[in-house]
Amino acid sequence: MTDVQQQKSDTVVDVKHMKWWGWGVEGVAFHHHDKPGFAPFVKKIVGVELSQGHDTGLDFADLVVPASIAAPEVVESLEQIVGPGAVARDDHDRVVHTYGKSIRDLIRIRAGILERVPDVVVYPADEAEVQSIVDLAVASDLVLIPFGGGSNIVGSLEPLPAETRTVISLDMGRLDKVLDIDEDSGLARIQAGGQGPDLEEQLNARGWTLGHFPDSFTHSTMGGWVATRSSGMQSDKYGDIADITKGLRVVRPGGILSIRAVPSASTGPSLREMIIGSEGRLGVITEVTAQVHRLPEKREILAYLFPSWHDGLAAMQAIAESDAHPSVTRVSDAHETAFSFATSKASTGISKMVNDALPKVLKAKGWDVDAMCLSFIGYEGSPEHVAQTQKTVAKIVKANRGMSVGKGPGKLYDQKKFDTPYLRDFFMDHGGAADVSETAAPWSKLRDVSSRVYAAANQAFDQIGKQGWIMGHLSHSYHSGACLYFTFAFEHGSDAEAEYDVVKHAIQQAFIDTGATVSHHHGVGLEHQPWMSQDVSPEGVAVMQGLFDSADPGRVFNPGKVTGA
Repeated sequence: MTDVQQQKSDTVVDVKHMKWWGWGVEGVAFHHHDKPGFAPFVKKIVGVELSQGHDTGLDFADLVVPASIAAPEVVESLEQIVGPGAVARDDHDRVVHTYGKSIRDLIRIRAGILERVPDVVVYPADEAEVQSIVDLAVASDLVLIPFGGGSNIVGSLEPLPAETRTVISLDMGRLDKVLDIDEDSGLARIQAGGQGPDLEEQLNARGWTLGHFPDSFTHSTMGGWVATRSSGMQSDKYGDIADITKGLRVVRPGGILSIRAVPSASTGPSLREMIIGSEGRLGVITEVTAQVHRLPEKREILAYLFPSWHDGLAAMQAIAESDAHPSVTRVSDAHETAFSFATSKASTGISKMVNDALPKVLKAKGWDVDAMCLSFIGYEGSPEHVAQTQKTVAKIVKANRGMSVGKGPGKLYDQKKFDTPYLRDFFMDHGGAADVSETAAPWSKLRDVSSRVYAAANQAFDQIGKQGWIMGHLSHSYHSGACLYFTFAFEHGSDAEAEYDVVKHAIQQAFIDTGATVSHHHGVGLEHQPWMSQDVSPEGVAVMQGLFDSADPGRVFNPGKVTGA
């Protein structure tokens, strides 16, 4: 795969971006030469033959990029605000800012489908420059789409195809600092453009952590998390981003919407909640005051096995209802467990002896090894708290027929937890399509949700005439329920996007039909709009639309997202 060394950005700012054609950075990719079970497993479940190396032949120079329609006076005005080196109109910068990283996005970019590309990319250095850009956009009838890390997978970033106005991608990457920490209150003022690793590095240096680690952590930003109601792997302890966010600064036409960071308030409908999940439609988030925590003295992730999905779900529910407070509660169903074992490296020595012996031990206990489910549970805090929590969890695991398999698998999970998207790109290189759908439902409905989603996906695979695979896990436990996260894959034909639509639609409709939500933490964008009236009711959509119309009558801020209008 080649990229455009000759197509350098015409900006002089130093902002990190992912590669134009896939996830992450150039030179990093999934490989399976040290995973002997992976290729046979993929061949078995979806019929795809995998090679060790594969060159898709993609070259940026082959793309036909629509010309920018930004008028010279608009560009000149932007340059007066941020400086000439912070305004980009080159094709590469504009393409990078066109899509997120969903399978639909990657199918289109790899096929060279660029219906509407931002006309100009602007990199403000501070809130004052953002304000000037916003005021210019309103006065000149332009479109503003805030851009963080570009990791969104529900179509929240792309311009509407029929948009005739000049579209500005407002890249927040230069606003990447932890500005201040209130040590007494554990409140940190953080600029919206900071990516996960950079923010954690700044916080860790002072003994703090945000505790927010979504799958997209390495390439997503604070502002993006807030704008899409993100959730992290350790939300059981630290909360979702809606819990973490205490204060906000949002640039609006003519001024700043400022929400104070107080523990709680009775000041009418929550403005904070209105901004969280608004996907840029109410203004540009420039700063977040977030709840942060002291770095834990001890941190461990242990692995457990359960003889069935039913046992695993029951254990997670019991843990949520107990006095234990783990940081991670995750259990994979049998399909995802088999996939996890297939991606394991070849074992040697003592590890090989243990791995070879484990199935015999489980069969002796009466387990069906094809039905067993792998779980990861995380523990953080003082040594005393970790020990007590592990003791409580151990009792619950035992009561639900589970068993501990130690720290080794947990360490591996911790090391590889952000690498999964690279595997999706690798699968695409070999003619496969894979994506995810996630939801949340009460404990009483989770089993039904899971079985109905499996049935719907398998019917969809039959409909498109493809051998397909679906797998899932539970994560993000709450007192009343939990998140279920599904991954599906198949070998696509000549119209990958149409085939994807059939499968995706079936899974999302199964969520709605079982009383679950259309999305737990990925947001709405364009992808999930068809189910919004079923999820939050037609009146709910009308209230949202009324808010957007009132706050942005000129439809300047990321129009069309969430509600479609």
